[in-house]
Amino acid sequence: MVYYQPAALDRTFAALADPTRRALVAQLSERESVSVSELAKPFPMSLPAVMKHLDVLSDAGLITREKIGRTVACRLRAEPMREANEWLERYQRFWSESLDRLAAYLEDDPCKPTQPSSQASPSAAASKPHPSGSTARGPNPRK
Repeated sequence: MVYYQPAALDRTFAALADPTRRALVAQLSERESVSVSELAKPFPMSLPAVMKHLDVLSDAGLITREKIGRTVACRLRAEPMREANEWLERYQRFWSESLDRLAAYLEDDPCKPTQPSSQASPSAAASKPHPSGSTARGPNPRK
């Protein structure tokens, strides 16, 4: 059995809950190292706002930052996402197995509804269709 550190999982899921941070992670997954200013370009927010998002990702262990001269480069660190994925896969297996058991039960159900008979019920013969309560459409006053 795999044991997870709840605090680490909480930080990972909290960091990935924000769409801006997910977009930053997606950018980092495409390249090995990206400067903070390059990461910030596609977003309609200030550089300090992007830096705050990067701080959250860094605190969750999802990225590393390295200063090279005057440039800060970020790299993706995917280990916390692997642990989160393993946690999610455990529940995926649970639901898949549960749904498979439900499907098998429904296929083997001895109380399946029978096919409707070709004969109408006796009460259907006495029933008459009710006339429609509405009349023909008139002119539309909203035009």
